[in-house]
Amino acid sequence: MSVSFEARVAELGLEIPDYSQGGYHGTYYGSMKAFHKTGNLLFLSGHVEDTLGKNGQPIHPGRLGAEVTIEEGYQAARRTALNCLGTMRLALGSLDNVKCLVNSLNFVVSAPDFVDVNLVSSGATDLFRDVFGEEAGLGGRATIGVTSLAANHCFENWMTIETID
Repeated sequence: MSVSFEARVAELGLEIPDYSQGGYHGTYYGSMKAFHKTGNLLFLSGHVEDTLGKNGQPIHPGRLGAEVTIEEGYQAARRTALNCLGTMRLALGSLDNVKCLVNSLNFVVSAPDFVDVNLVSSGATDLFRDVFGEEAGLGGRATIGVTSLAANHCFENWMTIETID
């Protein structure tokens, strides 16, 4: 790897949550673990935009196309991506141990006539591209409009990452 992903994060001035002392927010929603690593694959559980200290409460609650704007949804997806980076760092010790993002499945809570779910999930994938570059940072992506998520979150991301052994 010619570019350090950790250096890129610092260069971009990104604040990634530190889950090494606990605080992964997913456990507010039920029994789960933040990630599972097997071989050179890392699977992240569903992540939302929660920040440490919010006790599982969303920053942008509601449905896209009703209570939440596309820009707010984009920011929720971006915040979710930062939380995913925090879990990647926890699981791997460093973002420099990421080889590439394999895929992500994104859920956007949407009003019945809202069809721009792809614009929302770009908040996450644009951030991943900025950190990891085009080749490593853009994997396959699917975005699905749904009627609800836990605690009234508007966005959730579930993903698979290939790691460096």
